[in-house]
Amino acid sequence: MKIYHLSCLMLFPLMVKSAELAPFTTDGCSAFPDGTLKENQLWLGCCIAHDRDYWAGGTKEERKQSDKRLEQCVSQLGKEKLSKIMYMGVRLGGTPFLPTSFRWGYGWSESRGYKPLTETEQKLVEQAWKRSDYYQHNPQKKSQDKNSKCEPLSIPE
Repeated sequence: MKIYHLSCLMLFPLMVKSAELAPFTTDGCSAFPDGTLKENQLWLGCCIAHDRDYWAGGTKEERKQSDKRLEQCVSQLGKEKLSKIMYMGVRLGGTPFLPTSFRWGYGWSESRGYKPLTETEQKLVEQAWKRSDYYQHNPQKKSQDKNSKCEPLSIPE
């Protein structure tokens, strides 16, 4: 009986430990080109805005909305067919259940699945986002919330 209680006490810190949020990072369009041969960063801003959502994570519906915004953003650049291919790619490859660097919720030290962000986590995301280079270089888009229409982010130099 004592061993059971001791093991519970040893495991308790693991159960209450919360995941940590890494600073915002982006790899652009992940395993996809950032643009055309002629305009090599044509839709990169769309991918960075999409990465902001993926870094933070959230619910399954929020992921779907983020993927739809990416599709719209690329389509608005005149690349409608390509936007559909990109949409299919992120729907297949962006699951939070694969250990990839671009999974849904990749900013968190532990996979969160499709859990909604708590109020505390939302504050952490907002604070970390405001410290990012992308926030600093996009004064016109200070709030990249998950409900806004797609607006590409500019790339810091």
